[in-house]
Amino acid sequence: MKTIGLIGGMSWESTAEYYRLLNELTRERLGGLHSARCVLYSVDFAEIEELQVQSRWAEAGVTLAAAAQALEAAGADLVLICTNTMHKVADQVEAAITVPLLHLADATADAVRASGVRTVGLLGTAFTMEQDFYRGRLEAGGLAVRVPDAEGRALVHRVIYEELCLGVVREDSRAAYRTVIEDLVAAGAEGVILGCTEIELLIGPEDSPVLVFPTARLHAEAAVQAALSVPGC
Repeated sequence: MKTIGLIGGMSWESTAEYYRLLNELTRERLGGLHSARCVLYSVDFAEIEELQVQSRWAEAGVTLAAAAQALEAAGADLVLICTNTMHKVADQVEAAITVPLLHLADATADAVRASGVRTVGLLGTAFTMEQDFYRGRLEAGGLAVRVPDAEGRALVHRVIYEELCLGVVREDSRAAYRTVIEDLVAAGAEGVILGCTEIELLIGPEDSPVLVFPTARLHAEAAVQAALSVPGC
């Protein structure tokens, strides 16, 4: 099995889920006591979040690119950015390394298309829902993307940063997300992308009348597949 490099800490709550998923999926594939070969570079999310708010994306990209280089130096054969939002600097990170960067939006789009869904709702941070770096990549992959209205986007974003990134899971927030999902379905969504890795701490298949696509899990599944299918593994 090849070694998977993880750029994590954004937030560590969801990065912990990545680690669990990678190991569970590896054990499912290989059996016995097998676990994933992986290395983790965990950044200080407070520093990254400040750069996000100030739109200093290039500086954030420098930090993540350095993390990716450290992972490659530590033996990583492929690299994952364990957050949807910071794929805004994915090109900058990819250019800094010689091993593949497994893009989260691509793994998600593959899963959506495989399900037969073509119109999806997208939940995530305001950056992910409103900017083109993520939505545009999904649309380039043949998907039609719907996002919540301004009030819904503000609610989804607030819950991510003020609750989920701090490990807080509230039933009233789950109910509010369910309402946002229902509105997306009414607007034509045939499935809903949980486009922030923390959302999977709050929302599951039982909370939606249509398919949900949990991006952290899909990313981890794609990573294990890639790590096990490389010649010589």
